Amino acid sequence: MSKISSKDRALSNFIRNIAPRFERKNKKLSDMDFIKELETELVEGNNLPDFKSGDTITVSYKIKEGNKERVQQFQGVVLQRKGSGVTETFTIRKMSGNIGVERIFPIASPFIDAIKVNKRGRVRRARIFYFRERTGKSARIKEKKTYA
Repeated sequence: MSKISSKDRALSNFIRNIAPRFERKNKKLSDMDFIKELETELVEGNNLPDFKSGDTITVSYKIKEGNKERVQQFQGVVLQRKGSGVTETFTIRKMSGNIGVERIFPIASPFIDAIKVNKRGRVRRARIFYFRERTGKSARIKEKKTYA
């Protein structure tokens, strides 16, 4: 008798309960391909600018407080982009006073109002975690020069 993992059980429950609401366009799709197809249908794509690690960006984030909604700006350096598709996230680090603050944003979040790229940075790595230990002049990132 083979053991069924909780992940496989959750997947089969998802397909049994939620999937019948949606029509399979291609009947020969495997379950995982069907889930990926569902994710692309359910989440509309945000029109976000192209950015990568080292760039300085400003994220306008919607915050609900009671029945009011306001937009808060979070400006900082992108440390990493992680994941793909619906589960993609990016991490931003900013200095608030003398304390470093990091925040992880999901790309597909409906709370992201806008993203503005302030400065393109020139870094050699996709994940710049060494940036956390840097202070002062060593914490600067060179700006990428673009020639039009």
